[in-house]
Amino acid sequence: MKNVKSEKRKAGGLKIGKARIGDIKKIHTILSAYATEGTVLPRSLSELYDQLRDLFVSIDPADGAIAGTCAMHICWDRIAEIRSLAVVADCQRAGIGTGLVNACIQEARQLEVEQIFVLTYAAKFFKKFGFRKVDKAVLPHKVWSDCMKCVKFPDCDEEALLLDLTRNKQT
Repeated sequence: MKNVKSEKRKAGGLKIGKARIGDIKKIHTILSAYATEGTVLPRSLSELYDQLRDLFVSIDPADGAIAGTCAMHICWDRIAEIRSLAVVADCQRAGIGTGLVNACIQEARQLEVEQIFVLTYAAKFFKKFGFRKVDKAVLPHKVWSDCMKCVKFPDCDEEALLLDLTRNKQT
């Protein structure tokens, strides 16, 4: 996929859908930029190919440029994590992140996931969707295997938030 041009893109003109194999290298580039800043965990190409089915992308249909990405990863019985949310810098504040998170929540509902959690520095953003702050100790132990990859482990300064989909059922 092509790089996003420098002009600001609006979410309304972008298509959000599941990532495809041809998107992985661009997703890796986007995530790597934020991993360098310490705002998302680094993901190897191998991990991204392994987790392809978890990934969503926001694509400009006019030129195929990827403006953002996000993953919804099933962790355990009826619980998932939203992770690796990243929007290209010149595309931020255009609704792309919101669209990506909504796509993850919609898929979680379709899969009968009951709870979604996120570890984030952007708690205010996720609270708009109904996420609430929780103690990290309530999260599944499997999540800590990813945390061990973080340069800040064990002194994590991210907030843990949880969305209870059983409270927010859509008809």
